[in-house]
Parts: sequence; structure tokens; C-alpha cells
Amino acid sequence: MNPARRATAVTATAVVLSTAGGLLTALAAPASAAVSCTSPVFKRQFFANTTFSGTPKKTDCDTAIDQSWSGAPASGLPKDNFGVRWSVTRDFGSGGPFTLTASALDGIRVYLDGTRKIDLWKNTSTTVSKTLNVTIPSGKHTLRVDYVNWTGNAKVKFTYTPRTTATVDKTKPLAPTGAKAAYDTTTGKAKLTWTPNKEMDLAGYRVYRRLKGSSSWKKLTTTKATTYTDVPPATGESYYYEIRAADKAGNEGTGTTDQLVTTPDRTAPAVPTGLAATDSQPGVRLTWKTVPGATRYVVHRRWDDDGGDNPVVQVAKVTSTSWVDSTVKENLYYSYWVSAVDAAGNTSAKSAGAYVARDDWAPSAPVAVEANPTAGSGITVTWKASSAPVASDLSTFRIYRDGRLVDEVGPRQTSYTDTNVRHSRSYVYTVTAVDRQEQESAASAPATAVAPATGLAPAAVSGLRGAMDGYDIVLRWQANTEQDVSAYVVYRGEFVDGTWVYAEWDKVIPRRGEDEALSYSHEVWDPTGQDVRWAVVARDRAGNSLFTDGGAFSYVTVTEPVTGPPDE
Repeated sequence: MNPARRATAVTATAVVLSTAGGLLTALAAPASAAVSCTSPVFKRQFFANTTFSGTPKKTDCDTAIDQSWSGAPASGLPKDNFGVRWSVTRDFGSGGPFTLTASALDGIRVYLDGTRKIDLWKNTSTTVSKTLNVTIPSGKHTLRVDYVNWTGNAKVKFTYTPRTTATVDKTKPLAPTGAKAAYDTTTGKAKLTWTPNKEMDLAGYRVYRRLKGSSSWKKLTTTKATTYTDVPPATGESYYYEIRAADKAGNEGTGTTDQLVTTPDRTAPAVPTGLAATDSQPGVRLTWKTVPGATRYVVHRRWDDDGGDNPVVQVAKVTSTSWVDSTVKENLYYSYWVSAVDAAGNTSAKSAGAYVARDDWAPSAPVAVEANPTAGSGITVTWKASSAPVASDLSTFRIYRDGRLVDEVGPRQTSYTDTNVRHSRSYVYTVTAVDRQEQESAASAPATAVAPATGLAPAAVSGLRGAMDGYDIVLRWQANTEQDVSAYVVYRGEFVDGTWVYAEWDKVIPRRGEDEALSYSHEVWDPTGQDVRWAVVARDRAGNSLFTDGGAFSYVTVTEPVTGPPDE
């Protein structure tokens, strides 16, 4: 109860609530007219009339309606002919049967969701009272109590309580919300939590558990708390939990959403059998028999030397019943063991061992081979050593173009640029690995590339000059620096219909290592008496040249004699 007091300054403060035995109690402070009271605390308004008209003289919060006044109940109110109104909106949970009890000296009216339920509205000299049984639906509802004092002392009391006898209350509580289950595999405990119900006649919560695949529930406990810890059997089985609310009439509500936990399996699977080790390439191949319940296998290995005591080490985790150990070295001896592991992480003992002698094999084929055109150079081929162990005696990589060996590079080089390619032509490349014993791997997967359409021809010759020596044309130029120049092609050009038309005349084959000035001399048998052009264009081994490339080449212009040489 929060009796009204005279005050010069009134402020609103927070309300602290508690629930004990189904009765609502709280600590409330005086409040001003702009008051918000936390449910289930009543909002109380004082009026200086019995019609509840106008602005309330005072508004505050009241935890219970149970007051008596011998004078004015608040500052600004008369001692007679005043009214007090209480109202609250709260969640009644599943609802059900309730008892409304009202008493007053003088008049009192009780409303539920705006409908009058109790009406004791008369000026009396004695206290009047009434008890009414009602059924309140589930969810939120509003209660309002109007009290008026016409003359004399003022008394008012109102309560609403659930009816909890089994013959009267047949309404089941609502299912708790917010259910969660967290399982700790270390301790083997399942912790359940949920949100408190809104039921006013709540007796407690019942926690149930059932094995997954079964329809039979086992009640574990009844508690008033909103948390419970269970230790289910650690058999590797899964269990469902649900929480059901029970009221004081013995009604049990429906359960929460089932919460699943899976317990750990502490039993290790059987030991693998049938382990066999076979030397192969790219490594030692291991096989064994399937173990029921195993989800993966752990492979162990030891390097066996003469009299050594080397440790057994874990080398792989696999899900199949075979595995290739590609990390072993050649010309050594190894022993292997396998353990089975189930879904819970239980690991079996090691299998019987398998012994194998590793032979000397050819290297594994290179992988990730790519071929790409490179402007101004040709086609660049790249690769990687196989994911299998790189042979300790790896000697070279061999590069093949269209099935023919074009070059080989050292074991640390993983790229090669093929400059001996023809413009716009497609080529297929493979790469092999070779050890010091000349054992060559299988060819890699092929890689195809098209050479650049331009830019691969040798540069234009420099220092070209030419002149007629009688009836002989004499040309001189500097040798090109490109190493793949296979010939210098001489062209003769005539000006025809406004265009220079060239025809291949001859070619000069340079000698290896020749880097001085080159020359060409040849008799012109059909002199024109006109200006002609003599061009010299370098051609590489692939046949690329500026003439066929459309690039600018070197030429000189000379005037041929009018008449040819005398007949022989």
C-alpha cells in the first residue's frame, strides 16, 4: 500500500517489484502527474470530485489497493466528495479462473478491459464488499478500480487472485519460452535455461528427457528455478529435453521446443587389420580393411635404419582405407601402422605393422604446366615440381614442343621462354623431370598457346648501303645481334602503279659467330634504267621476319643502268 501524503514537491521514481507466493509486492515512491508505473503496480489518480472529471490533483504508483483516510487523502483534495482511480495492464499468462474481491466505504466499481464487473456505488455508513469469480483470457488485460468518498471516513480494498483448486482451474499454463540447452563435453553436463512464465498461479517447472528416436519421456525434476543441469549417460547417444510449466491446480502445460544434446562416445573403435604397404610412384601405397564406426584413420610411420631407434611419427589423417605416402625418400626402409578414429574422437590402438623397402624411381611428372604468349619474346612455359617429393637427385627439366624436345633447364628453374616460334601459330608443350640416373618422368599434362601475331621478328638490319658496280648490285650491312637469325633475305622492289612491289631475290646465310659487316653482290641481268629498291631483312629460325610481319625493314634506292651486260 502506498498512502497519499501532503507534500510541497512530488517526483516520480522507479518501482522495485518482487513476487512472493503469488502476491505482488513492490516499493513505490511518490510520483507526479506524468507517471509511468511498471506492471503489475497500479497507477493511482486523485480527483477533487466524484465524477473523475478534469485533471487529477495527483498521480502516483500504488503496489496494492488497501487504504483508509480520515481526512483529505492528498494535498489539494477535499476530505469529502473526492475520487481515486487505480489502473494496471498486465500479462495474465494462460489466464483462467480468478477471484475479484472488493470492499469500500463508500462506493467502488471494478472494470476488466472496460467492462464493469463489480458495482457497489452508494453512499453508506458501513463497509460494503463483494467477491466475484471471473475467467480471464490469456495475454494482457487491463483492470480499473474507481473509488469515491462522499462523506465521512474513506476505506477501499481490492484484490485479484487466481483460483487454484483442481476442480475449478482446468487451464494449462503456457509453455516456457527461451529454452536453451548447452552441453559441456568435458564435464558431460547439459545445462538447460528458460525464461520465467507469466502465470500468477505457477507452482514450478518440470524438466523431461527422452532418447532420440524414442517417444517416451522421463521426468527428471520439478523446480521453481529457470535453470537445471543434467548429466545424461555418455553413450554417444543424442537426447531431447523439454520444460513444462505446472500450476497450483496441478495442470501441466505443453513443453518447450525440444532441445537436442549429443553425448560423447567413450568407446574406441576396433583395431584396423589387413595393412599392406607397396612401393610405387609417387610413393608408398598403403591399404587396410574398413573398421565399423570409424570416420577417419591415422597413419604412423618410422624410418628403419641399421640398428637405429627412430621414433614413430604421425604422417597422415585420412577418411578412406588407402593412402599414398609421397613424402618418403628413395633407397630407404620404412614401417607403417594405422589407427582408427570414430566420430567422437576415440582412437584405437595401432594395427600390426607393415614393412617396405623404398626403391629408386624416376621423378614424378611436373604439375601446373601453363603456356602463355609473351610479347616480343615468344611463348613462356611455367610449371611446378610435383606435389610428390622432389627427387633428391633431380637433374633437369625437359621442355617439349609438339612432342619434340626443344630445351632442358636446371632443377631450380621452373619457367622457359621458347623464342623459336612462328607468328600466330599454335603449339602444345609438355614438361618432364629427369634425375641424375637419366630416369625421366612421364610427361606433364599438355599446355597450349598461340604465339604472338607480331613482334617476334629480328630487328631491321643496320648500316645498309648499296650501289651499282657496273652491272652488279653491291649491298653491305651490319650483322644482327639476335642469336636465332638464320638468314638475311634480299628483296628487289619496283615502283608499280604507285606502289613498291618487292620480290625475294636471294638470301645470305651467316656463318656462326659472324658479327662483322656482311655483303652481297650479284649481277643485274635485266636493268631498267630506273630507280629500284634493294631491301635486306633478317629472318629467324622460325621463319619470322619484318617483311612477313609487316614491320619496317631496311632498304636502299639505286639507279640501275639503262642497258644490260653484253651477251656472252
